[in-house]
Amino acid sequence: MILTTVLILLALIHLYWIFGEVGLDQALPSNEKGERILNPSKFMTLVVAFILFGFAWVSYRLDIDSHASWIDTIGWVLALLFFLRAIGDFNMVGIFKKIKQTEFAKYDSLIYIPLCFMISLGFVLKLMV
Repeated sequence: MILTTVLILLALIHLYWIFGEVGLDQALPSNEKGERILNPSKFMTLVVAFILFGFAWVSYRLDIDSHASWIDTIGWVLALLFFLRAIGDFNMVGIFKKIKQTEFAKYDSLIYIPLCFMISLGFVLKLMV
């Protein structure tokens, strides 16, 4: 249930960002000059929030179901997805990022990478039980 709760909280943060911008500088990748690389629209932020709610639903189903094969498959895909996010694109996000001095990069190293590894591990542990 912890993984489900974390995913719901992440979705709620994205819903907050539809109405406010506090924390966006730390959450969106930027170049060396501090200029945002991503500037998602409110609609895309809403889409991400609903996708995260969907991920939370998959996590919840893994807690309560006898592991239907299609839910297990989605769980493995999500574990891989969050693992790959933690590894990164070898440029601006993830362990092997080249741009390391921006505010986003600092938060990525301190919060987002470990969080993605933990979410990935959470899905793997649910699938192994």
